Amino acid sequence: MDPALAASVHEANLRIAEGTDAASVGAAVTAELCGSAEHEGRCRWPHNNAIASERGQAEFRTVFIAPPAEVDEVHGRIALALRSSEGWSVIADSQRPLVPDEEGLAERLASTPG
Repeated sequence: MDPALAASVHEANLRIAEGTDAASVGAAVTAELCGSAEHEGRCRWPHNNAIASERGQAEFRTVFIAPPAEVDEVHGRIALALRSSEGWSVIADSQRPLVPDEEGLAERLASTPG
């Protein structure tokens, strides 16, 4: 990976309100990081969201690529997005480095054309 970029992960445990589409969590994060899912050019902060939900509980994670000086800003934006809806609530969220299973994803994100 380009040494001018760092890969990081933001993860959260959420409580999803009945009737809320769990995918809307990732949409909120994408809107916060990109403005919208549909935009021109390369993402400033290429990222991938994943959510697994069951019976009102969800585990959410975002893998993202950013210049090292912007990593804290991206984590802050994700945390803000996670707290932006009445459709879910944050039980806990945290930052962490990549695990080995996420390294390939991070490489793909870093090489996204644009």
